[in-house]
Amino acid sequence: MRIVSWNIQWGRGADKRVDLARTVAAIHDIGDAEVICLQEVAQNFPGLEGGDCEDEVAILAAAFPGHEAIFGAGIDVPDGAGGRARFGNLMLSRLEVGPVFRHLLPCPADPGQPAMQRCCVEAVLQAPWGPVRVLTTHLEYYSARQRAAQVAMLRALQKEVAGQVAAGPAGREASPAFAAGRRPVTAVACGDFNCEPGSGAYTLMSADIALHVPPWRDAWRVKHRSRAHDPTVGLHGAEWPGRTYCCDYAWVSDDLAARVAQVEVYAATPASDHQPLVLELNDG
Repeated sequence: MRIVSWNIQWGRGADKRVDLARTVAAIHDIGDAEVICLQEVAQNFPGLEGGDCEDEVAILAAAFPGHEAIFGAGIDVPDGAGGRARFGNLMLSRLEVGPVFRHLLPCPADPGQPAMQRCCVEAVLQAPWGPVRVLTTHLEYYSARQRAAQVAMLRALQKEVAGQVAAGPAGREASPAFAAGRRPVTAVACGDFNCEPGSGAYTLMSADIALHVPPWRDAWRVKHRSRAHDPTVGLHGAEWPGRTYCCDYAWVSDDLAARVAQVEVYAATPASDHQPLVLELNDG
């Protein structure tokens, strides 16, 4: 099972051009991926540098016709022309898609810091070995307080799901509306976490959650141990940032760690200010 996670900056490359065909070509160059998780996907959104109010959800969904498209918007506002402008995360899955959840992440007040409403898209997918939750998200860049609150919610989701699994089915789950909320604790959480290895948010995400709750584990550390994370930003002369470092991750629930076969940064493409992250999980 191969998952590609990438902050595509609405298709805007290091050369400041928006070119979604280049974005699509880079994903194909990486190789066949059952699941593609993209952050900073725009839908009819005015004012984005180099953009032309494209419906990027439709364009990307059409480029991968064998994948089901699942979009979650953190921002959903009038576009000024009688329609809606949306900005968020897009998941494309060739695996069978079960229940889907769209979570708005917390955004506590942090005076003096700009803030953007963030979201997390979660879907239960049918992996070769059984159901697995895949979550893709993009955490706050400016505010450490908001970023910490968002990490805390991702941890709380894991605890919530573990509690549901432990509780077992309830009688009313004969109704599909009640049964739809149940999902496996086995999970992958990927995306742009806007924090470096060893930072407060990274350390919190890595910490134990509660007894009998599989914690989140950085798949890079699972595979590469003490090897420093390859940088995911600052390559190819992009205008931001002024140095290279890692802020994009794939986290796996502890019970999934033994399946981690590969975690690599695809450094070749200049099609965004971020680089794609590739995670492969063994079937056996």
